[in-house]
Amino acid sequence: MLLDLDGTLLDTAPDLARVANLMRGEAQLAPLPFEQLRPHVSHGSKAVLRAAFPGSDGPQIEALQRRFLQLYREQLTVETRLFPGFEAVLRALETHGIPWGIITNKPGWLTEPLLAELGLHARAACVLSGDSLPVAKPHPLPLLTAAERIAVAPERCAYVGDALRDMQAARSAGMVGLAARYGYIGPGESTAEWPVTGWIESPLDLLEWVGLAAAV
Repeated sequence: MLLDLDGTLLDTAPDLARVANLMRGEAQLAPLPFEQLRPHVSHGSKAVLRAAFPGSDGPQIEALQRRFLQLYREQLTVETRLFPGFEAVLRALETHGIPWGIITNKPGWLTEPLLAELGLHARAACVLSGDSLPVAKPHPLPLLTAAERIAVAPERCAYVGDALRDMQAARSAGMVGLAARYGYIGPGESTAEWPVTGWIESPLDLLEWVGLAAAV
């Protein structure tokens, strides 16, 4: 089983929104409600910053992003946790010898320490970040590379994500694409058009997809 990171495996939005609001405080602006920032997290730091600082142009966003990433790297796991139910899912996969890996567009210099701080890096059969390969999702290469590393044929892999690019990558790689409805999906996204194999409402729903529904 292969997993997206932000909005799928880990609930990183509280920390990312908190840092964005710290920056708004530095600019003498009032904090924004968490729910206003949450849907932007899966689309990267620039998307969060455009929501936090409406009207910012290219050069402004670049400067904001440098400050944002500096602050975020210093406090990666203040509130970030596995989504509820995922620890049980990972334990069940590990108990039954089913490898799991992570494929994210987050850069490696953030992904690696984040997973290490949460004790997840050593458990994952593979970790591919957004800069691990020349291309990132929605290109299928990261998914195909991960399948090779965990020694599972792509058609026998499921990829779980919460963004359109995740499902596009899964479809192009010939994998089962499972979309996480609990993730960071904005109200305006046309999810009916996503090329999904199925939807999950909770991480625990994944157990049924791998035949381990009775494991928890």
